[in-house]
Amino acid sequence: MTSTDIPLVRVLEADGRFAPSAAADRFLPLVDALTDADLGQFYRDMVVIRAIDAQATNLQRQGQLALWPPSRGQEGAQVGSAHAARRQDTIFPSYREHAVTRIRGVDSVDIIKLMRGDSHGGWDPTDPKNGNTRIYTLVLGSQTLHAAGFGMGLAFDGRCGTGDPERDEAVVVYYGDGASSQGDVHEAMVFAASYDAPVLFFLQNNHWAISVPVETQSKVPLVERSAGYGIPSVRVDGNDVLASYAVSRALLDEARAGGGPRAIEAVTYRMGAHTTSDDPTKYRRAEEEQHWAQRDPIARMRAFLEQKGAAASFFDEVETEAADAAEDLRARTLTLQPPARARVFQNIYSDPHPLIDEQRAWFEDYEASFEGGGQ
Repeated sequence: MTSTDIPLVRVLEADGRFAPSAAADRFLPLVDALTDADLGQFYRDMVVIRAIDAQATNLQRQGQLALWPPSRGQEGAQVGSAHAARRQDTIFPSYREHAVTRIRGVDSVDIIKLMRGDSHGGWDPTDPKNGNTRIYTLVLGSQTLHAAGFGMGLAFDGRCGTGDPERDEAVVVYYGDGASSQGDVHEAMVFAASYDAPVLFFLQNNHWAISVPVETQSKVPLVERSAGYGIPSVRVDGNDVLASYAVSRALLDEARAGGGPRAIEAVTYRMGAHTTSDDPTKYRRAEEEQHWAQRDPIARMRAFLEQKGAAASFFDEVETEAADAAEDLRARTLTLQPPARARVFQNIYSDPHPLIDEQRAWFEDYEASFEGGGQ
């Protein structure tokens, strides 16, 4: 089966017209239930996170960060799915889910700390203000195993499938097309399917695993990989925030109710570089980038809102908020200080450990040896 044979859920055309595909029919009640405030928030979140993303890229170029993975172009997939999750759900991101983490409550400066090397994890996933959001995972695919195990625990503990949508829990795990070739991902799907774990595998197919195109990575559409494990799987236009929201909400409700794992392939595009250490001009054609620029998720949603009669003042307000958020990120980044060197000995073991105590003592003596003029 080729990609063109797979039904694609789309609600908005690239020009913003409301023109649902046939595959979208069963998800339309969830779209119809959205309020004007909901629609405005989707657009606001996409615009603000793009401004933050651009600012972080600039900060890396100016020597403030070691690395930054841009998310430009993937805002529709992320914002829709993030709003689809309920507050009790647990999120396992990869390392490009800047919109998801912000919506869940994570301070974007905490991502900056991680990418500067000032922090091992960035934020405390057990802090309620971070919305049950686990830390970024730079080892490709390993977060799917973490998510499957967590989901299995939910099933074992009776925290899903009780019939109470306000209490039942589910898991969302994000990964990319390149990570979908990792063995960890496939093992996670085996265990999640075998134990009916309430996990939504959310694959963002941005078409490039660094410089390897998706056509080289897989001879079948990526949505077929999860389906091959018996996991109900849906292909979504990832640049359509409404489609991403509706399908994610429906599948999460099914998983949370005890239906077992679900999977989404969100077809999107990484408009920027893989990271700031990458040069996509070495492997991508300008024609391809122009093709996807015409399918920009933000431009699509703006056109839709304009057709619905959104006022120009709304868009001006959003642009101002985005500029303020980006400037706030810059200002707070420039005030960050390197962590105390002694922090390297913290959080290694859950309990005090004699080896760590010995190493800490050696390091303290070493530092003390430079006092009084040493360098």
